[in-house]
Amino acid sequence: MILEIDIILSFLWAFMISVFGIPSIVRVAHVKNLLDEPNFRTVHASLTPRLGGLAIFAGFMSAITIFGDVSDSIQRVLAGCIVLFFIGLKDDIVSISVFKKFFVQILATGIIMFIGDVRITSFQGFMGIYELEAGISYGITFLVVVGITNAINLIDGLDGLAGTIITIISVVFGYYFYKSDSVNFHPYAKLAVCLVGGIIGFLRYNMHKAIIFMGDTGSLVCGFLVAVLSIQFIEMHSVESSPSVAVATLVVPVFDTARVFAIRILSGRSPFSPDKNHIHHILMRMGLTQLQTVITLGFVNVISVLVTVYFASVGDNILLMMLVLFFVLSSVTLEMIDRKHRVAQPIQQPQE
Repeated sequence: MILEIDIILSFLWAFMISVFGIPSIVRVAHVKNLLDEPNFRTVHASLTPRLGGLAIFAGFMSAITIFGDVSDSIQRVLAGCIVLFFIGLKDDIVSISVFKKFFVQILATGIIMFIGDVRITSFQGFMGIYELEAGISYGITFLVVVGITNAINLIDGLDGLAGTIITIISVVFGYYFYKSDSVNFHPYAKLAVCLVGGIIGFLRYNMHKAIIFMGDTGSLVCGFLVAVLSIQFIEMHSVESSPSVAVATLVVPVFDTARVFAIRILSGRSPFSPDKNHIHHILMRMGLTQLQTVITLGFVNVISVLVTVYFASVGDNILLMMLVLFFVLSSVTLEMIDRKHRVAQPIQQPQE
């Protein structure tokens, strides 16, 4: 009963801090001219603050420190969040190089891996692999944390999209942490709920038409937290917390990032070169509005989780092969549809 009360209070506190903090942030951003200018990659047409991560961070951090169980591993996670928060804040105010952001991501990842011992230690039988050697464990964990952090950052290109996907992911992982028989994972249920509260408070002002964006302050911190939740979810070592369920829960950011990176590399460009070839860009070129695009991708994410959980007994090998096949076929289909639209008509953004 105490856990349930803490979860409810955590959500309410994070939500209230976020939802009441954003109007002040918006006013100050406009007064100080801390606004994001539209460019060839953005879909918004007006100057908009991109400091929503301040409110998300304030709501999340205050809620977790008041109502959460700040154990050693949680402390290290929060330390990593603080490091990413400041580099993200600097980038939202004065743009910084990709190298500097990547270096800080390495630092934050090192904190949770080597000091907090947050890492993937087993594949649970996927491809016949169970326990991982320490070096392989650290290497895979590094790729997962940095990859997911940047994947969340990359899908933050549409009103409400990143916030909606982060909410879905956090709710799924948080639910399984809450239902876990091991009390060691209950602190992560509270962490997930605190993140959801801060995000939903932010979404109040970020759904189309948004008056504030998440910015790197929010996307880096949220992506980092989602990565940690994903790792701890796999470390529960149950049928429901298999690697295939984790991948299905992360389907939208993982699929989108893998797809755009592959296309850029095959085109002879840097995988980090900006463009308008993300899934949400394609769906909008097909005629969907921003809100319809967000709902569509959110629906795909939820269905992916439900289907994978339902067939979890089939085993990770088959499920992950099915997910990869789904990635490939969907990518090819989207590319073909998008090419037809590009040829048939000039690119236009749908009006609402």
